[in-house]
Amino acid sequence: MSRGIAFAAITVGLSVLAPAAWADPPAIPNSGTLTWSISPDLGTLPIGTPTDADTGLTSTIEFDVHELPSAVNTVYVTLDATIPAGTQAAADVRGLRSDGTWSEWLESTPDTVAVLPESTRSVQTRLVRSVGVATATVRSINLTAWNVDRPAAARSLSSEAGNTYTVFATREGLVGGTTANGHVITPRDHFVALPSRRGLSKAGFGDYTARVCTLSGSRCEWAPVWDVGPWNTKDDYWNSDRQSWTDLPQGKAQAQAAYAEGYNSGLDQFGRKVRNPAAIDLADGAFWDGLQLTGNAYVNVTFQWSGSGAWGKVGTDGQLLNVRTGPELSSAQAGMAVQGAQVRIECELTGETVDGPRGTSDSWYRLAPGKYAPAAHVEIGYAPSPC
Repeated sequence: MSRGIAFAAITVGLSVLAPAAWADPPAIPNSGTLTWSISPDLGTLPIGTPTDADTGLTSTIEFDVHELPSAVNTVYVTLDATIPAGTQAAADVRGLRSDGTWSEWLESTPDTVAVLPESTRSVQTRLVRSVGVATATVRSINLTAWNVDRPAAARSLSSEAGNTYTVFATREGLVGGTTANGHVITPRDHFVALPSRRGLSKAGFGDYTARVCTLSGSRCEWAPVWDVGPWNTKDDYWNSDRQSWTDLPQGKAQAQAAYAEGYNSGLDQFGRKVRNPAAIDLADGAFWDGLQLTGNAYVNVTFQWSGSGAWGKVGTDGQLLNVRTGPELSSAQAGMAVQGAQVRIECELTGETVDGPRGTSDSWYRLAPGKYAPAAHVEIGYAPSPC
């Protein structure tokens, strides 16, 4: 278990959400804007059990996708809310990309706008709210969106698979606890935690999936991001336009810099002494079964949603999908992909005929060098080319 435990990290980080005292709003165009409002049913918010009486808990709810009459790439959000002292509320937005995947969640604060990586007509909103002794009451979420001519987003893609970095991984543990998206952790569970909610998937979904591999490359797991942590909650270190700690190089987590180099006096964003360089937490099943690790270790993490091109969604009737070293069931198992994981696909080839949720097929997909999955277990979002 990481010293900066994942689901507790977001509870102590409530102060990083939108404050009750709002600043002046940014300039909004006089014309060409689209507006809409959401009246949240707060009774549907997933509520867990706080693990610390002093911190409370954060809950999230995703609203239906809003289809717009024209494309936008800039969104400004305000809340009609009563926010008691010591509580917080914030709204995140994301846009559907041209390849059928979603952009990361971006927070729109009272004095900033959310700038989407590309123009889209499909925008989704998420409410993030602290839940404790006192809870913010949100009556409506009001959105204004418009399109601005600008160069494509500056986020670098190391490959079609997505940005890949070598980081230190710790085992999350915490069986029976509740993650930042409301998932209750089970024994030998399969998910990961990252120290920013920008890549936090809805419970049971894998819009944001990390490919985590041992340094030797012999084993990989494709697992959804279902928790926030370790250590920090606003450190999307995999992005070139990272939210915090912008003086650090892309790919270096703040916890790693604090632990190894004394960055920020060796403290995390909450002032705690960083006692390991963890940049990702692995649920027990991902740790022990997917990667077959016996202790905390450095791993290679590919942030699949930061890539481009062919992709698919793993469908295994609730089971883990064995990823193999070749396109046949007799090939050695080389890792696992979690139900619902959204995976990037390098190419398609012919192999052994397999039955699965997608029917019967002899097509296989190469997910990474030497890593293959049967097409019968993958729902295609954007078709790959032949190998």
